[in-house]
Amino acid sequence: MHVARGYHTASTLANGSVLVTAGYNGSYLDSAELYNPSIGIWTTTGSMNTARFLHTASTLANGSVLVSGGYKTGVLSSAELYKPSTGTWTTTGSMSVARYMHIASTLANEKILATGGLSGSSSSNSAELYNPSSNTWATTGSMHVARYMHTASTLANGFVLVTGGYNGSYLNSAELYNLSAGTWTTTGSMGTARGYHTASTLANGSVLVTGGCGGAACNSAELYNPSTGTWTAAGSMNVARYYHTASTLTNGFVLVTGGCSGAACSSAELYNPLTGTWATTGSSNGARQYHTASTLANGKVLVTGGNNGGYLNSAELY
Repeated sequence: MHVARGYHTASTLANGSVLVTAGYNGSYLDSAELYNPSIGIWTTTGSMNTARFLHTASTLANGSVLVSGGYKTGVLSSAELYKPSTGTWTTTGSMSVARYMHIASTLANEKILATGGLSGSSSSNSAELYNPSSNTWATTGSMHVARYMHTASTLANGFVLVTGGYNGSYLNSAELYNLSAGTWTTTGSMGTARGYHTASTLANGSVLVTGGCGGAACNSAELYNPSTGTWTAAGSMNVARYYHTASTLTNGFVLVTGGCSGAACSSAELYNPLTGTWATTGSSNGARQYHTASTLANGKVLVTGGNNGGYLNSAELY
């Protein structure tokens, strides 16, 4: 990449390119760049109106990318839209609540659900919806538990599963958002409290949660069954890790990369949903955490940036 960065976002566009936005490298960044998988190079694109990191980025049905919240010397409520056809950013409606380390989920009705995060020094249980038709945000039902460093997964039935996180203590609770009713219901709790973990939706509709664990790296993983609302152990990873990434591959396997306990690592491993087991795979060329991983149309996974004692501009393909 042209700029070293961590805590950034990476969004796959309709044309197959990957848009990387903002982040941090000792300075708050407003820059953005595009990866072209056909030729394997990066080009700079329009800079955002506001520098930010620990924000979210969501690809909308019309192809635009919505960036919301984050942090830049203070918590941000602002949001902006990237238009791929022009390579430019425009300001859109601000969120009702300033937040960072939140999650943004794309819903079946094409709205974006923002959940939790930190607002100032306090974790939030609030949630709100972005309407691409009106470019506005509206509050929706609040979660039962305030949380950040959590995950959110859109299920096949349209519900959104939120897991774990932190609000002064690490959480094992999980809850479901009902789009039709705009309300939350608790569901089965995970076996292990965790934050800085990952959640991956499998081909059979289950959700695989990996790593994290009470502020320390762990190698445990568990599966959520949407039909029963229960969790079961899912084989342990070979390496304890947090600040890692997890990518669902075209063959249904899940690739976990980097993170690890304390210092960043280069190890990677694959989860096989058919056997419920983990196997090591080729290590990345560089150790990294706070990076991104994007599954491309050609089936490869693009890993970008992160930190391994210094911020990185390197990228690699699995």
